[in-house]
Amino acid sequence: MSDHIMNTYGRLPVSFVKGEGCYLYDEQGQRYLDALTGIAVCGLGHSHPAVAQAISEQAKTLMHTSNLYGIPNQEALADKLCELSSMDRVFFSNSGAEANEAAIKIARRFGHTSGINNRSIELPTIIVAKNSFHGRTLSTLSATGNAKVHAGFEPLVPGFIHVDYDDMDAIKQAADSNDNIVAIMVEPIQGEGGLVTPENSYLQDIRAFCDEQGFLMILDEIQTGVCRTGKWFAGQHSDIVPDVMTLAKGLGNGFPIGACLAKGTASEILVPGTHGSTFGGNPLACAAALATINTMQEQKLDQRAAELGDYFQQGFKKSLASLITQGVVKDIRGKGLMIGIELAQPCTELVKRALDKKLLINVTADSVIRLLPALITSNAQADEIIAIVSELITAL
Repeated sequence: MSDHIMNTYGRLPVSFVKGEGCYLYDEQGQRYLDALTGIAVCGLGHSHPAVAQAISEQAKTLMHTSNLYGIPNQEALADKLCELSSMDRVFFSNSGAEANEAAIKIARRFGHTSGINNRSIELPTIIVAKNSFHGRTLSTLSATGNAKVHAGFEPLVPGFIHVDYDDMDAIKQAADSNDNIVAIMVEPIQGEGGLVTPENSYLQDIRAFCDEQGFLMILDEIQTGVCRTGKWFAGQHSDIVPDVMTLAKGLGNGFPIGACLAKGTASEILVPGTHGSTFGGNPLACAAALATINTMQEQKLDQRAAELGDYFQQGFKKSLASLITQGVVKDIRGKGLMIGIELAQPCTELVKRALDKKLLINVTADSVIRLLPALITSNAQADEIIAIVSELITAL
């Protein structure tokens, strides 16, 4: 690998040059079953014909004009996303971190311009969760509840209070002790934090509390959105609609695009001159996202993700039953095709061992095997993933 690439990743000793469906191929032509999909990005699998055709046709027609002009693809995509989510408006970016930056800016400007219950807000402050991950820009890193990603980048951006995840009492205590609170920002499921799934009432309680206090509710659906959990958006499992919701990852099936959706008052906060993006929502990115969304709708992949998620959960609980009884496997959790298997010991070495068996997986929070397979995964491919991962855990 080139010495001219900054050393920001601990890369595995493989380079992929081709993708097809649920498989990737390395430089020697060896095939790997992908149960990670670029970290929840390629929900339709690799090189999906509909997305590839949309990108090709758009690239030959018009790639970029800037947001100084109307962009029909962007308008069509915004309409589609608002229809699916019950939100009102969309700001398009190039990544999840940028989408979260927009959400944070909406919350801050909301605090300065709207006020909370007639209170003057000096430093608009957002309640966020410990163990969370919202991005690596300076403000999204500051929102992230993980000291490891903070290290070396202090001083952090002020205006964030970290509380325990899935703890409504902690949120209320934080709000009671600070008169500058303007929003609560959480992930429906903490992906990087170890596939932590809260109680069913958690998001509903946050929604009710935000309504009571006049706060904005922000859902970071960067990893959970776009059918990944068995619904179009994970908040729909709790029958709630946030004030602000962020998307990226699976939205373009590999083409970089992010989105910050807002509803009601929150959708009117950003006006000309307050925020922008040179490349965000350009014709090419939106063509890829439209093809992705339309294909998922046509194939009802939200339902497929729910069904296959149950299939994975049942398969792992059966194949790992004895290790669950022994306490070697502490938990099997997640929603849809966002699956976490927590072990009683660190297991990062399993990533390389899985690679040796031509399977791509990930380990997060040191001891949680994270699986994010494509929404088009077949039952036979699911069986193969279950068998290999179970074998690796047993050997460990």
